[in-house]
Amino acid sequence: MKVRSLLPLVFLWFSTLGLAPAQTVIRVGHYPNVTHGQALLGRADGAFEKALAPQASVQWRVFNAGPAVIEALFAGELDLAYIGPSPVITGYVRSQGEALRVVAGAASGGAALVVRADSGIQKPEDFHGKRVASPQFGNTQDIALRDWLSRHGLKPRERGGDVQITPISNPDQLTLFLKKQLDAAWAPEPWASRLIHEGGGKLLLDERNEWPNGQFASALIIVRRTFLDQHPDLVKRWLSTHVDLTTTINRNKAEARGKINAEIARETGKPLPNNVIEDSFARLDFTVDPVRSSVQISAQHAADLGLLGGKLPDLHGLFDLKILNEVLREKHLQVIQ
Repeated sequence: MKVRSLLPLVFLWFSTLGLAPAQTVIRVGHYPNVTHGQALLGRADGAFEKALAPQASVQWRVFNAGPAVIEALFAGELDLAYIGPSPVITGYVRSQGEALRVVAGAASGGAALVVRADSGIQKPEDFHGKRVASPQFGNTQDIALRDWLSRHGLKPRERGGDVQITPISNPDQLTLFLKKQLDAAWAPEPWASRLIHEGGGKLLLDERNEWPNGQFASALIIVRRTFLDQHPDLVKRWLSTHVDLTTTINRNKAEARGKINAEIARETGKPLPNNVIEDSFARLDFTVDPVRSSVQISAQHAADLGLLGGKLPDLHGLFDLKILNEVLREKHLQVIQ
């Protein structure tokens, strides 16, 4: 009994020496894009850190586009990320289904094809000989752009056509618009709106018009599979907070816009003009539904373009929504089928 009574003192002594069990660090990636609104809002007010304490802390990392996120996850540098569907599909296929799982959705919509107002582009056939940008080769907007061009009988130069597709970061797209060195871009929000309001662009196509019911996954939450297996409790806390943040944004979009914009300013050095962030919000929906049907269609587009070995991949096992649905049931919300 005397030995047992000393155990708490022993644990306290080890703790004071810094020998207590190490705190888990969740390494999280996201973009400073409006489509990643829950990540931005949660980072701004420390919601995720509060939900995970004291068992875990969060280490944030900002990216420009999805392929770089996948490479970081493959290198073991990320545990969880907000990301578009096309790089997720590529990462899942490259790892033969081992590297990652989609555990929730984050946004639907929020991407557009913008042309420079004086580029002379008014219809698809006007893209002959034009220079068009996407954020990164193989990212979600890049696949959407290439598929759209293909469906209108247009080909990029590397495939024998005359459309020059230039994968380039979103900030550089705006710079090239202003210099009139770029004719068009398929961009996520807020960059589509920035190209319109700041870059002398005009909206040619809201991508929602290309999808059934105007719904397509533009942001998903993925988790490194080994981390999901080892820390399902931490993933559940993250998703519970993500669901709450989604509800918060949808209930009071004006207040959420302000906080998200403040976080974008902190991460990029400059807030978005009011008209830009308002237009960005108007073109997307925040949702925990990953819109699985659209991810499957995106995979078909990538396969048709020859980016997945030329055949439709088997995505069985990509989605693991069990924890998300547990959270939704506990909050008396509709589960995702």
